[in-house]
Amino acid sequence: MADNTSPSHTYDLTKQVAVVTGAAQGLGLGIAETLARQGASVIIGDLKQEKARQVAEQMGKQGFPVSGEHLDIANSKSVDQFFNRIVGKHGQLDILVNNAGVGQSVSAVVDLSDEQWQRVIHTTLTGTFYCCRAAGRQMEKQESGRIVNISSINGQNPAALVAAYNVAKAGVISLTRTLALELAAYGVRVNAVCPGPVYTDFNRTLMAQRCDSLNITEEQMIEKIRGAIPLGRWGQPTDIANGVAFLCSPEASWMTGEVVRISGGLEGVAAAPPKRK
Repeated sequence: MADNTSPSHTYDLTKQVAVVTGAAQGLGLGIAETLARQGASVIIGDLKQEKARQVAEQMGKQGFPVSGEHLDIANSKSVDQFFNRIVGKHGQLDILVNNAGVGQSVSAVVDLSDEQWQRVIHTTLTGTFYCCRAAGRQMEKQESGRIVNISSINGQNPAALVAAYNVAKAGVISLTRTLALELAAYGVRVNAVCPGPVYTDFNRTLMAQRCDSLNITEEQMIEKIRGAIPLGRWGQPTDIANGVAFLCSPEASWMTGEVVRISGGLEGVAAAPPKRK
């Protein structure tokens, strides 16, 4: 993380209380840090409670009001208790970024187990629903708020061998658009972001499996994907985080129900795999 103690307010989020789920590392951490740099008080909600508190403490030393809390998005009761604590402590909830979710092992649909399908759908889609529901209740009362759901380019253009993940992320898009309609009368805006390839630990695990299935090295896979991106480079967490910050800002006040792709121009990976041995 950067060591600049003076937030650069590209977007003014001062006096805003923001929750970012799954933000103890990777993309979520980049989003949490960016919102904090825009002036928001950020709560990191993560299953890895100790790690969330550690990164929050590091950002706190830089002068940013950030805290880390335990949150299991796959548990409805845990989600409701979490948001009740946040509102009880801060008296408001202005921003929710639903970043938490899980991926799946590379697998053809015909080999995909019940357990893996249910795990991905329940955590990535149903967990997002739980958080949207809890936050939406508070934002209705306030008649203000912004929700940004992190989907994926896979939710728009599915890739082979990750059907559960594709479906979960497509569901997040549909949930986003539904909630945008339902909360519009309350002045609450709901949008989604579809990131392209960002080299986080989340993607690194999936990449290793795809390398095995294609019998190529990790370096070859990295270059293969880079070459498919029109802007010619992999994304960074800050690329996605800056888009999220914009959607949370007053500058995006006439945007709701939108699905914003941030992918360097990449629309999806539609290559069909060869016959399995």
